[in-house]
Amino acid sequence: MSIATEEIIRVCEALPPEKQTEVVDFARFLLARQDDERWEQLLFYPGPRPKLEAFLRESAAEPDEPLDPQRL
Repeated sequence: MSIATEEIIRVCEALPPEKQTEVVDFARFLLARQDDERWEQLLFYPGPRPKLEAFLRESAAEPDEPLDPQRL
């Protein structure tokens, strides 16, 4: 277990239960933001995306047809 983890445990144990819940909620928020930042890096990547561009060309070349729920 890391020193930071041990410290978080000590801090949480010293807090009342409702404040412990707030610490957990904040940690979950930080974890979600980490995922958001990774998606933002992927979405705003300035380089070429040959697979995506090929998929878009192929998709645009397909004929339009109504959505058939039986084929999903």
